[in-house]
Amino acid sequence: MTSFADITTMGVGGEIAHFIEPTTRVGLIEAVEDADSKGLPLVVIGGGSNMLIADEPFNGVVVRDARKLITVPDEAAPVEGQDRTVHVNAEAGANWDDFVAFTVEIGLEGVEGLSGIPGTVGASVVQNIGAYGQEVATSVESVEVWDRKTKTTRDLTSEDLHFGYRYSALKASMYQAPGVPANEFFPTPRYVVLSVTFALTHSEQGTVGYGQLAKALGVEVGDRMSTKDIREAVLNVRAAKGMLEDPTRYALPAMADAKRENNVLADLQRLSALNEAAHIEPTEDGLPAPDYNRHSCGSFFMNPILPADQAKNLPEDAPRFNATLPNGDPGIKTSAAWLIDHAGCHKGFAVASDAPASLSTQHTLALTNRGGARAKDIEQLAHTVQQRVREAFGIELVPEPVCVGVLNK
Repeated sequence: MTSFADITTMGVGGEIAHFIEPTTRVGLIEAVEDADSKGLPLVVIGGGSNMLIADEPFNGVVVRDARKLITVPDEAAPVEGQDRTVHVNAEAGANWDDFVAFTVEIGLEGVEGLSGIPGTVGASVVQNIGAYGQEVATSVESVEVWDRKTKTTRDLTSEDLHFGYRYSALKASMYQAPGVPANEFFPTPRYVVLSVTFALTHSEQGTVGYGQLAKALGVEVGDRMSTKDIREAVLNVRAAKGMLEDPTRYALPAMADAKRENNVLADLQRLSALNEAAHIEPTEDGLPAPDYNRHSCGSFFMNPILPADQAKNLPEDAPRFNATLPNGDPGIKTSAAWLIDHAGCHKGFAVASDAPASLSTQHTLALTNRGGARAKDIEQLAHTVQQRVREAFGIELVPEPVCVGVLNK
């Protein structure tokens, strides 16, 4: 029986009563509608990189879209002197990094800075993923969804989606307040993504939009350079922080065919090189030894956006960035990683010396399964970090992953 531990990057979670992988658009809609009509708990999962599920058996339906087609309805190389916009459509089940690699390979600009983020295309628009100066919101033209309330398909424009920091109208349908699940649609949004159409630019060069990335490339922020070089630099920077998924997970039967084989092999080679440099031997089956810093949900807490009067209470050296509050008012965003570190939870922090869960040894914002952890161990670590930040700064950290049966009970 498949468990959430098999299909999530954190590697924890109970067994699943009904696990369905539709291979057609109609099949996906029917699987969702069948669960809804029977009143069964429903989880529509992508790459499992943004979920923390309880250890107890899940007596409901888990749907993972097995459709992965990526198509280019436009000419990939527009006529010179004309609009250089190229539309790319991807089915919701397509692996996100497969999608990024595809766009870079055919000479398109727009998502190269989002390389290496685990998950699927469908999940990318729910969360409005972002990194290194780019957000998925800037490239999305429309999203086809199944509306679980009206039981119809809809095409939502970028404006309809109300994108914000790690936010969309899709995600908003799951919560009545930040971190507080809605009564009707949770843990799956009202709108289930069927496919996404992106508007990218025909260009083999991209803009370096982030200081850390510019440093890695030896250029200045705003410089233009090859999208292939930008992608490779992003992957290297993420790897150095343990913020890539562990490619050995694709050896699990439940993960077979979830990502394109050539990209899995490239990821394994990258991990092998890092392990070799650190004198870490391969496992008996020949795979690279797992990097437990990657057994995580990535960034576990969202960067807080504070009202100006609350931001005044931050220490003088705390990071500050202009941002917009959920109600549209101006606010100040600060760094969750900085708050965690300055609350005494440093890299590698654990609640006990023998705890099977800890903060990453490379990044304070990642909670990791060090091998054998259960959801309750991750939950205990998260509660401890939240409490220390609350006591030190009066700020409540909100988890970024979808949490089912933990942290929001």
